[in-house]
Amino acid sequence: MEFTAGGRLEVRLTRADVGKRVSVRRVSEEGPAGRKFTDTVGVLTSWNDDVLLITRRTGEQVTIDAATLVAGKVVPAEPARRRGPSATYPELARVASRGWQPVESERLGEWELRAARGFTRRANSVLPVGDPGVPLDEALARVQDWYAARGLPAYAQTATGAAGTQEVLCAELEARGWVREVSAELRIAALAPIGDGPDGPPVLLTREPGPAWLGRHQRKGASEVALRVLCAGPSVWFATVAGEGEAPAAIGRCVVDGRWAGFAAVEVDPVYRRQGLASAVMTALARRALDEGASAAWLQVEADNAGARALYDRMGFATHHAYHHYRAPERGSR
Repeated sequence: MEFTAGGRLEVRLTRADVGKRVSVRRVSEEGPAGRKFTDTVGVLTSWNDDVLLITRRTGEQVTIDAATLVAGKVVPAEPARRRGPSATYPELARVASRGWQPVESERLGEWELRAARGFTRRANSVLPVGDPGVPLDEALARVQDWYAARGLPAYAQTATGAAGTQEVLCAELEARGWVREVSAELRIAALAPIGDGPDGPPVLLTREPGPAWLGRHQRKGASEVALRVLCAGPSVWFATVAGEGEAPAAIGRCVVDGRWAGFAAVEVDPVYRRQGLASAVMTALARRALDEGASAAWLQVEADNAGARALYDRMGFATHHAYHHYRAPERGSR
């Protein structure tokens, strides 16, 4: 990265740049051999008392003493994408929400409060995309009240790493004692190459999950609420690859929503792994989504799921942004 202007390093940042994507260089070590420097790129989320807070794409926060800066500048909000469909964060956030719908929801300005009696964080968290219409502290208090009335902990689902994501809000939540519990990636890809995968074992596609599908699903959620969440969406499909006996060898789920096909619950019995069954499930669901007019794919994967990440890499998925679930502090704990 280039910081020089006329051959000199310059810090071209002020507190007015909070909320912008920046690149900084700081002194990280001084010794007999000279100085060592560290570069950091991310969103400048606060600048208080000569301390900068920068949030990286992954959501990691880096604290920097302003006195150690030797260079810094504002950089473009997002690097140009080299592959995959074009998409904005708000579009993907809302598509993903429609693909995993709560049992109950309510609007707070442009925020969406979602509840499903505790079945998954995604269906039981506020999606703060846009303006809540009230000051932040009031909005967060209303969020906590809403979930408390339902006997649920208050969660907020936020994102980092793309244009329009919520690095500043993440910092504000942490400053108020909200704790990040889970992070994952939302990845996107062109749909046609997935559907062009080789033919594999027969894959049964159905509109509802049967008992065998639910038995394989890792959440083991056969309750009425779980079924309502799993089956809700614009156009939902369930895939099953038969195994020996009643238990499926592999399953998957896809929600078709306009140009988007959202994949989830792609699971393979450990006995049948490394036989291409996950790819077969993805291919079958992609072909059905293509038939319904979709052209782009999205999915969510946790950072520690190495096997799934490798599969999705091979299929052409690229990370669009990271998303996080923050849990509110207990009332009176601050």
